[in-house]
Amino acid sequence: MALRITVIGTGYLGATHAAAMAELGFEVLGLDIVPEKVELLSGGRVPMYEPGLEEMLQRHVAGIAGSSGRLRFTTSWEEVAEFGDVHFVCVNTPQKHGEYACDMSYVDSAFDALAPHLTRPALVVGKSTVPVGSAARLADRLAELAPVGAGAELAWNPEFLREGFAVKDTLHPDRIVVGVTSENAEKLLREVYAGPIAEGSPFVVTDFPTAELVKTSANSFLATKISFINAMAEVCEAADGDVVKLAEAIGHDDRIGKKFLRAGIGFGGGCLPKDIRAFMARAGELGADQALTFLREVDSINMRRRGHMVELAREAVGGGSFLGTRVAVLGATFKPDSDDVRDSPALNVAGQIHLQGGQVTVFDPKGMDNARQLFPTLGYADSAREAVRGADVVLHLTEWREFRELDPAELGEVAARRIILDGRNALDSAVWREAGWTYRAMGRPKA
Repeated sequence: MALRITVIGTGYLGATHAAAMAELGFEVLGLDIVPEKVELLSGGRVPMYEPGLEEMLQRHVAGIAGSSGRLRFTTSWEEVAEFGDVHFVCVNTPQKHGEYACDMSYVDSAFDALAPHLTRPALVVGKSTVPVGSAARLADRLAELAPVGAGAELAWNPEFLREGFAVKDTLHPDRIVVGVTSENAEKLLREVYAGPIAEGSPFVVTDFPTAELVKTSANSFLATKISFINAMAEVCEAADGDVVKLAEAIGHDDRIGKKFLRAGIGFGGGCLPKDIRAFMARAGELGADQALTFLREVDSINMRRRGHMVELAREAVGGGSFLGTRVAVLGATFKPDSDDVRDSPALNVAGQIHLQGGQVTVFDPKGMDNARQLFPTLGYADSAREAVRGADVVLHLTEWREFRELDPAELGEVAARRIILDGRNALDSAVWREAGWTYRAMGRPKA
């Protein structure tokens, strides 16, 4: 009999995982405690922008014409427990308010709600990013609360989704990591991921602590690499070097690689910043805080880049006050191909300039609604051209393809002054300068 899968929590991770499991051929039941979200997903719609996700959802949601009907959504814990053989827990683990540590309340609540309904053997699989040591505690809690006792097993299967590529990363992962304590749990997860494994995705079997550490370790490494090249940008500015050429040169060393070596205003989003902070907090609890002290500097470098962009903008408009100046900001999301504005460097810079008296107008291809909710006092335009109209300086802060393809000459016709600051080192400086723009970017010579 084919496995039946449930997905608990249908946010960004859960909605993607549920749709992908249906795409892989499984009968899937998704659960959320928010009825409005269940209603939205049951209609084949998603509450966020992720390329390809809504189309995949509509191929499988029951009740949609032409769909496979393999995917349904509910608010009932009883229905989920009765339906599923494998339960994936995909709820959020935000940063605690006023602390670095991870807030485990959503994960704990999910386990406490599911376990009392498990009356037959089942595998519960954690996918949320949690502090190391959480899985062992949750396994004990599961066995304690589940009527089936030890028949309710736990495994940990961290997610490695990149926003903008989540569908591909779920269906064709570059690795599958499972923390298990039994052969049965490994067997079931090999069955779940049989398709990707057959395509060649590596299947890495570990214990609980190692599986929990993989995601935070990977994000810490990526954050370190980004902050490293941004630190080199600071040195390049002091020495009149070019960080873009520097990154190109060191990137040819295959021990280093070219990815994540683009200097700019740094990283943001809902994962990297909170994950490295939670990792530091957990290391401190374990008495290993000295091992991760370098992450404090990684975080510091990253946050410093935002302030530096504000200073570059101030210099561009005369070096004094922003009062009376018009600033166009191209980009609101923390990265392209997403509508996610959580901890967005672009919006942070826009907000700082606004608070210092600048008249800021923002445009983003997908993040406008979320940006308005977070920063309602900023100005917003319906296009890049309208955002730039009358601007004294233009800030390019999210590297959308649409912005790379802008016509500098056309934009120059509506700008008050042709000054652009490239906060992502993604524009062709020669093309912009040929169109009469003063082009500046972090870590690069002024001309």
